[in-house]
Amino acid sequence: MKTKFRLVFLFVFCLIYLSCEEDKKSDKETQNIENVNLETKNNDLNISILLDLSDRISPIKYPNESMEFYLRDAAYIKSVSEAFDFHLRKKKIIQMNDNIQLYFDPEPNNQNINSISNDLKYNISRKNVSLELLDQIKSVYATKPLEIYTLAIEDNEYVGSDTWRFFKNKVKDYCIEDNHRNILVILTDGYIYHKDTKMEEGNLTTYITPQDIRKFKLDNSKWKETMTNQKFGFLPATENLDNLEILVLGINPNKNNPYEEDVLIKYWKDWFNTMKVKRYEIKTAELPSNLDKIIKDFINE
Repeated sequence: MKTKFRLVFLFVFCLIYLSCEEDKKSDKETQNIENVNLETKNNDLNISILLDLSDRISPIKYPNESMEFYLRDAAYIKSVSEAFDFHLRKKKIIQMNDNIQLYFDPEPNNQNINSISNDLKYNISRKNVSLELLDQIKSVYATKPLEIYTLAIEDNEYVGSDTWRFFKNKVKDYCIEDNHRNILVILTDGYIYHKDTKMEEGNLTTYITPQDIRKFKLDNSKWKETMTNQKFGFLPATENLDNLEILVLGINPNKNNPYEEDVLIKYWKDWFNTMKVKRYEIKTAELPSNLDKIIKDFINE
């Protein structure tokens, strides 16, 4: 009788043990699936580049002996394209669904510039991807942006930077794709001004210039206290940009005010926080060799 009981006990124990092992296996498989999903989630890049073609790029008005600012911009764009290229070359063909494009606001009157910008729009999918296409993208982005800057400087018609209105009217349509990792790279000196976009609500504005910073008395050691207490900043242009990462490059504050860089960066940070931007970094106009790794790390995190 005892032997029979032991056999029954062993049988039940084995059933329970096998059941537990099966549950563990199932849990492990589920976890593995979830890990795979996490690894492949937002593995498609959608990179947009927004150029500020205001007079900040003029080598006559703002010369720089170490390296002209328009040349820095072109080199920053080259670093972005190289990061994009690295991302594509490590993907499987079946996974290809990536975009890169370039914008300005407002659009220049020069049709050649607009034509070049169209040449810089690429959608890479498994249907069109090839080594030749990847080489082409890398080559085009290494040369064409410099052509844009050269033409803009030759035209000498700087119409300002309507970055605020770009965010209000275009950023969601142009720069955000579902099921993508959306990255917007903005090339700017940090100042925003366009003659047709001058709005104010209290001390919130759609623009900021060196003259405004002096007028707002943000040119002394109490700038932060003044900004906070009097609520200076940019007017929110849109909301819920929680699927957008932004890299700002080229901040170039007026050297006459030692606090100008801090003021500009706070303007941009507060603006992005108000619009609930997912992630952002803001960098000054360093030499391209110093920013190359930062740019590539941001894109290929």
